[in-house]
Amino acid sequence: MRPPELALSAAFVVVALLAGAAAAPFPAALTLERALPHKGVSAEHLMERDRARHAGRGLLGAAPAVSGVVDFPVEGSANPYMVGLYFTRVKLGNPAKEYFVQIDTGSDILWVSCSPCTGCPTSSGLNIQLEFFNPDSSSTSARIPCSDDRCTAALQTGEAVCQTSDSPSSPCGYTFTYGDGSGTSGYYVSDTMYFDTVMGNEQTANSSASVVFGCSNKQSGDLMKSDRAVDGIFGFGQHQLSVISQLYALGVSPKTFSHCLKGSDNGGGILVLGEIVEPGLVFTPLVPQQPHYNLNLESIAVSGQKLPIDSSLFATSNTQGTIVDSGTTLVYLVDGAYDPFVNAITAAVSPSVQSVVNKGSQCFVTTSSVDSSFPTATLIFEGGVAMNVKPENYLLQQGSSGDNVFWCIGWQRSQGITILGDLVLKDKIFVYDLANMRMGWADYDCKLRSLPLSGSLSLYQLTVPSPFLLPGSLSVNVTSSSGKNQYVNTGQFDVNGSPWPSSYRIIGLVPTGIAVALVHMLIFGVLGSR
Repeated sequence: MRPPELALSAAFVVVALLAGAAAAPFPAALTLERALPHKGVSAEHLMERDRARHAGRGLLGAAPAVSGVVDFPVEGSANPYMVGLYFTRVKLGNPAKEYFVQIDTGSDILWVSCSPCTGCPTSSGLNIQLEFFNPDSSSTSARIPCSDDRCTAALQTGEAVCQTSDSPSSPCGYTFTYGDGSGTSGYYVSDTMYFDTVMGNEQTANSSASVVFGCSNKQSGDLMKSDRAVDGIFGFGQHQLSVISQLYALGVSPKTFSHCLKGSDNGGGILVLGEIVEPGLVFTPLVPQQPHYNLNLESIAVSGQKLPIDSSLFATSNTQGTIVDSGTTLVYLVDGAYDPFVNAITAAVSPSVQSVVNKGSQCFVTTSSVDSSFPTATLIFEGGVAMNVKPENYLLQQGSSGDNVFWCIGWQRSQGITILGDLVLKDKIFVYDLANMRMGWADYDCKLRSLPLSGSLSLYQLTVPSPFLLPGSLSVNVTSSSGKNQYVNTGQFDVNGSPWPSSYRIIGLVPTGIAVALVHMLIFGVLGSR
């Protein structure tokens, strides 16, 4: 989540339920074909983006009846050395238009570029057509005044701006400044959002709801650049003005969302407003009254051995704690825990692995697979709930020469805050159960063709028409909080202030020069046997 940072976007795809129980057997799962440009980005640049993002965020009655589950198929790549983008489409206004927005679990507000706009890009290197929302051209649009209760609530959380000299009828404004110096400002409007919902009667419906979102009329910094430009940011945070909170209050969707982010180069994944059903899910409480998704991390183990780390380093406060943030590329481990973790990994690697420390980074050279040569780590959370950390969740491949592959530890040292970013989140199902203030996860190969089925749940088969997708369908089992609605989808996800466009969801630990140096050293025989 950036204190508004541009998040990923994934092409919002309308899903249609195949009618009739006599439909043909489920076809092979849908294959995602990427239509996004991939450009290399230096590791130093990526780390700087993460640092800027964190600095700007300040890290560092009766429930309504739910009518269905809303699905957001996702496109994008999480490859560390590609500029990974995750974005979806949202339909807004009357007549409805589609807008490409980055998905950001670290922020709360949905905002799109509006007309007129100062500094807003007019073209995108992502081969998408940018649109500008014009509230005067939509018959269902209304500006939110400062006197509106929703504006008052947003003022309490710092997500709205009304000057004391403003009259009650003045527009409810906002200004989001990102850690990298980028920013956007505008005013709030309400208008109709359109989406597909899977209902409790096992039918899909073209649904709509009036939601409040930001109308951006000024952008600055990197938000002005066109290479990775999208139409806005879709925040999935917990605050009242997040779309997930609004749809829940309207009885449209559960107060739960889930994702499964693909760790493969092709990227993609699943994002739904609902709960992915998987028997292996384990849950731990979310820390209450926090602006981010905070968890109580208690200890870390490597190869089953608990590390000598003072657990108070992980305690939640204004200056420390553990945050789950899909908008952060790397993992940032609090200073006092970092060295014990790296030392334990290094001590447990296979004898065939050559260890190299280069410019302060712990790196390795191996000809074997990382799964057979490196240990598994475990993060232990409140309630004894474990999160497995496989080698690919803490290592970054830096290069190769012949059979030799160069890896470096991708976790970074942090002052106070521990942040679990994409590196550790990938290839796991995550469920954000906001209704019960808990988060769950399970290891899962997110590039498999379908998510696991739950015995008593009926399975829906959905076709996903999209220029980004090949013909076919992906079967995914999902349930709403009522336990009656299932869903199927293909997607991924990423606030309020986030515009290191999650487009910058890229990983890069060691500067390119280090990888080149390692290759050079190996070629010239500098690396001896261990």
